[in-house]
Amino acid sequence: MKIQLYGIPNCDTMKKARAWLESQRVDYEFHDYKKLGIERARLETWIRAVGWEVLLNRAGTTFRKLPDAAKANLTEAKAAKLMLEQPSMIKRPVLERGKTLLVGFSPEKYAALK
Repeated sequence: MKIQLYGIPNCDTMKKARAWLESQRVDYEFHDYKKLGIERARLETWIRAVGWEVLLNRAGTTFRKLPDAAKANLTEAKAAKLMLEQPSMIKRPVLERGKTLLVGFSPEKYAALK
C-alpha cells in the first residue's frame, strides 16, 4: 500500500522523516502542501481521525504570528479554516497509509508500518 507523506520540504522534522523513509527503502509519495494546498475533504478526514487539536501546529511560526484575535476561542471550524488558508499550520509530517494516519515523526511508529 502506497504511503503519502504530507508537509513542506524545508521543515526539519520533514527532513528527518523523509531521510528515515529513504534509509529504510520505503516507497512514498510526497505532497508539498505549501505548493499544492490541502483539500478540505482530506483535512476533514484527518480531523475526524485524530482531532483538530493534534493537527494544528500551535508551536509553529505561522500560528504564532497570527493576531491574538485569530488564536482566541479556537473551535474545530475555526482551526480547519486556518489550516486550509495556511497549510503550514498543519503539524508535520502527516503520513497516510490506507486507514493509518500518523501526525509527527517517530521512527518507532514509522517502523511499525513496515
